Amino acid sequence: MLPDSAIVAAPAPRLQPRQDPLIVRVILIGLTLGVIGLLVVVPIVQVFYQALRPGWAAYWQALTADADTRHAIGLTLTVAPVAVFANVVFGVAAAWLLARFRFPGRTLLVSLIDLPFSVSPVVAGLMLVLLFGLQGYLGPWLREHDVKVIFAVPGLILATSFVTLPFVARELLPVMEAIGAEEEVAAVSLGARGWQVFWRVTLPNVKWGLLYGVILCNARAMGEFGAVYVVSGHIAGQTDTMPLRVEKLFQEYHTPASFAVASVLTSLALVTLFIKVALERKTRSDVAAAQSMRSSEETTP
Repeated sequence: MLPDSAIVAAPAPRLQPRQDPLIVRVILIGLTLGVIGLLVVVPIVQVFYQALRPGWAAYWQALTADADTRHAIGLTLTVAPVAVFANVVFGVAAAWLLARFRFPGRTLLVSLIDLPFSVSPVVAGLMLVLLFGLQGYLGPWLREHDVKVIFAVPGLILATSFVTLPFVARELLPVMEAIGAEEEVAAVSLGARGWQVFWRVTLPNVKWGLLYGVILCNARAMGEFGAVYVVSGHIAGQTDTMPLRVEKLFQEYHTPASFAVASVLTSLALVTLFIKVALERKTRSDVAAAQSMRSSEETTP
């Protein structure tokens, strides 16, 4: 019989991380790449191919020679920034309210902010027509004061602001909740005023989340079609934005010009995608750092 000191416990088998069979992984990866390639990559490549097929000179002429196309590009680059600015103001205020206070109806307010995600843009456009149109609730008052909203630029801004309403608020809310209010309370206790707290404490802490929300909001604003189509009246040279201009050129069989304008929208979307990926990493690291800091402060006696 061996002494106890000679008994050596057998090493426990090392557990390997569980992996799906190779054939399953190959099939899933292949299906994913196939769907992404068919529905995303091929259409994007086709847009640029059709736009540039007549040559660079024809491509440039399609974008610059037509006055209605130039107006559509300029109008899109006007409406989108105004809608983004309105949503930044609303999103910062709403996220600050929801992150710093608990009140009856808070859950309902969050659901209402998310409502544009679930409402069809066409329905959103019809709601604005019912509200601001000549036969709408505010139509007689607007007509008496010579204010035109529907079939005019203000209607485009309202429609774009509505469909992009949740982006900034929903990106800022988790960041503000993770950071907490301790630094703001400390600043107030040291005599800082409200705007000083916002510019020197709150805004630096949420700047990456805010910029991420602005990027998403701007991308959605430039590509909006349904709600803008309803409230614009699609008047060439007056209320046509780039998406509406693409559709109109395509319906009129100006295919190269239609793809040229579509390529501009696609290029803006690709640039937005690259910026989004970079900001997404930075936002996640900031949130993780804030949560780690708060956890260490809560465990420290």
